[in-house]
Amino acid sequence: MAAVLVHRNTRQRRERSSGSLAWLIVLGVVLAALNLRTAVTSVGTVLDQISAGLGMSGIATGVLTTLPVLCFAAFGAVTPALSRRIGEHRLLITALVLLGAGLLIRAMVGSATVFLLASVVALAGGAIGNVLIPTLIKRHFPARSGAMMTLYATALAVGTMLAAAGTVPLMRAADGNWHVALGVWAALAAVAAIPWLALPRDEPERRNAAAYTRPGELVRSRLAWAMAGYFGTQSLIAYVMFGWLPQLLRDGGYTADQAGLVLGIFTGLGIPTSLVVPALAARMRDQRGLVVGFALVYVVGFAGLLTGQALWLWATVVSLGMGSFPMALSMLALRTRTAEATAALSAFAQSAGYLFAGVGPLVVGVLYQVSGGWALPFALLFLVLGAQVVTGRYAGADRFLEDETQVAARGDLTSPRATTDQE
Repeated sequence: MAAVLVHRNTRQRRERSSGSLAWLIVLGVVLAALNLRTAVTSVGTVLDQISAGLGMSGIATGVLTTLPVLCFAAFGAVTPALSRRIGEHRLLITALVLLGAGLLIRAMVGSATVFLLASVVALAGGAIGNVLIPTLIKRHFPARSGAMMTLYATALAVGTMLAAAGTVPLMRAADGNWHVALGVWAALAAVAAIPWLALPRDEPERRNAAAYTRPGELVRSRLAWAMAGYFGTQSLIAYVMFGWLPQLLRDGGYTADQAGLVLGIFTGLGIPTSLVVPALAARMRDQRGLVVGFALVYVVGFAGLLTGQALWLWATVVSLGMGSFPMALSMLALRTRTAEATAALSAFAQSAGYLFAGVGPLVVGVLYQVSGGWALPFALLFLVLGAQVVTGRYAGADRFLEDETQVAARGDLTSPRATTDQE
């Protein structure tokens, strides 16, 4: 009898410990997600002050605005290899340290070159976190990945909005000192590292070598390329809208303050969509209906913006279409069975996708200058939207990366599981 009681008490202690550990990881995921975009969106609103204060040339300013997509692509690609070498938890702590250190250094310097180098350090941390967090969710919460991806996407949206909306008020509170305004975000990164540092040092990171999906296999996977295409097209549209919506509004007669307000609402609407979309997608085995639905919302919003009337309304409609972003994040976990495959797919889709997305704002800018209007830029966006539907319909079907990569490794690409589009 005594032995039974001891066994029961031991089991209860383990269950309480496991529950506490899970909540610690949840907190860690949320805090880390809040930080992943602060290095990007904290700069845009004070870019003029930074350029003037550091004496940046036009080329240097252009490099600064292009760095996010380049860093997300480059550092995201090597994240799975790094995580296998040093472990996922340690790598995420390293990423948050890089993020915080880069943010702090660039807030303290007076050199444009050092500012750019520090930005690379900070963005490297964000890029690693982009790939790692879906992997950690898949590993620690395989049965609750939908709910956890909702938390992750929502925290990411909140962090994006906070850095975009809060940097200017922080600068004003610091008597116009943009160094202080940027440095505040380094403190948030330091706080985000605390839950991960608090995890037991002997916490197992169960890496399944047999389940590891190699980069060569992903290159031969249509699902991997479809995910990269879907992620890249929605990211391209997002970067174009964030970069060029204020100009479109000013061309439509809005003042700078009015355009800033609309952009703030446009960004803020990412929070409610992030709360709803991942949970909705997780309840479905097939997300193709959502892919088409978001595309139709985009079509309505783009067509409305082209009319030049009630631009705030159509910008709001477009922001609802950008629910495709949290859905793309969700599909990284929904299209895989193991954490290892999630890591591989996340790295591949985000790296290739961000490289594609990075050219969007530049091409739109060229088309706008050449044509003197918005017809050509929106023609490009409609083409991109068509590609989004094609890739999204393949990626949104009920299939798994492991099935395709295993088939590809055998050289048997005619397997029904690998080729069926499940129409």
